[in-house]
Amino acid sequence: MGWTISHGTDRNAEIDCSYTTISNLAQHVADVLPARDWRVLAPVLNDRGGEGRFSVPAAEASRVAGLLRKAAGRRRMPRDWGDLARELADAASRAANARQPWEWR
Repeated sequence: MGWTISHGTDRNAEIDCSYTTISNLAQHVADVLPARDWRVLAPVLNDRGGEGRFSVPAAEASRVAGLLRKAAGRRRMPRDWGDLARELADAASRAANARQPWEWR
């Protein structure tokens, strides 16, 4: 089980990640960002697997993308987790640019 995230780059324009992967990414992001930035990302990255699905409005997706890129660029962010943060940031940006909600299901 895991997340299917819209606006990705696979043939279905999605990203598939396990709940555990997103939870681990959240821990790394929380470690490298200031609390004020983490508070914006926490509702998206915290384990919400029990809720089944949610969406991030386009305007908020743009803000989330910027913060994910900021986290990915931090020196203390491990490379592989930074790559995932960038991939998610790109998906969030695509949703924002299309003025569509960024869907997590």
